[in-house]
Amino acid sequence: MNDRTDARQEAGQRIRALLGPDGEPYRSTTPGTLGGHRRGRLYGRLDCPSALRATARGHYVSQRVFFADETTAVEAGHRPCAVRLPEAYARWKEIWKENWRENWAGHGNERQEQSLGDTS
Repeated sequence: MNDRTDARQEAGQRIRALLGPDGEPYRSTTPGTLGGHRRGRLYGRLDCPSALRATARGHYVSQRVFFADETTAVEAGHRPCAVRLPEAYARWKEIWKENWRENWAGHGNERQEQSLGDTS
């Protein structure tokens, strides 16, 4: 750590590692407002009972990430938790479905449609 980091810690400001929109960690004196799972690519509230139980048992800790806000979490490629953030999850799911329809619907379906037509 550098002198500036040491000075902040001496002043009582804890340094935290947050993920940025590029998915890369950075140091901040401001705590994250959301927690997430690196491998699962999801985020949720810091008071999530499921996450708290898992970390208390020693699980999940190495995959735990923190975000400054919801926009950063989404830009980093994480999705909202369906259980603890149902409204955000519903919005995310609608956007995901629309993107899927625009980019993937129809790809590979020609073959399926042909085979269905052959059975008549």
